[in-house]
Amino acid sequence: MDQSPSRGAALLPLLRLLWLLPYSWPGSAAHSLAWREDLQNHTFRHTVFCQEGSPSMGLSESYDEDLLFSFDFAKSTRVPRLPEFADWAEDRSDAPAIAFDKEFCEAMVQQLDPVFDGKIPVSRGFPVPEVFTLKPLEFGKPNTLVCFVSNLFPPKLTVNWQHNSDPVEGAGPTYISAISGLSFQAFSYLNFTPEPYDLFTCLATHEIDGFTAIAYWVPHNALPSDLLENVLCGLAFGLGVLGIIVGAVLIVYFRRPCSGD
Repeated sequence: MDQSPSRGAALLPLLRLLWLLPYSWPGSAAHSLAWREDLQNHTFRHTVFCQEGSPSMGLSESYDEDLLFSFDFAKSTRVPRLPEFADWAEDRSDAPAIAFDKEFCEAMVQQLDPVFDGKIPVSRGFPVPEVFTLKPLEFGKPNTLVCFVSNLFPPKLTVNWQHNSDPVEGAGPTYISAISGLSFQAFSYLNFTPEPYDLFTCLATHEIDGFTAIAYWVPHNALPSDLLENVLCGLAFGLGVLGIIVGAVLIVYFRRPCSGD
């Protein structure tokens, strides 16, 4: 079956050219060695995975283990992890190659699962979640909670949110990306407006064994809000005016001539 080359295949000639740059770039041998080490320290990873479970199919693209894009197979579009990557996500030139990878992966699962079922051990990790805000915390201002899940294999994961022990609806999709060492990591996002007494819970359930890891978030080290700043400024101004009045009264009082008995 004729297929257009994937993005990784298209990058191979460029990678070979980059590898030769240290040898063709004018300069000392130390300079060349530094160039080579710099190139080796960065990795672009394009990973397609499929499995029996949720999610059944996934594609992630990461740079130095930082997720850039995932792929929505229902819409055949890339989904940027951050809004800054939205323009790059519009490129669909490799859509036929991704469709071929999807079909090939699903066919491998159907053919190999019955052969190896029960014959090889299932590698698994226990997910480790942590929760933090996407922007500096300010009460009363919209923000986003991020539940980052590491030490994940296989990538069969469900993430749920709770607010003050009540289930939360409307959380964004869970983005799963591959990292080195045959492991995965996941991100789940929840838009919210923080309040001083919030308690949010991220529950990461590993579907392969039903193990649920829990991470909590409570507000701390919040930046002062505009209301608090205005109250403090008003209070300081009021104290200043009161000080001026008291000072003026004391000056007038002490400058009055003392009356004799």
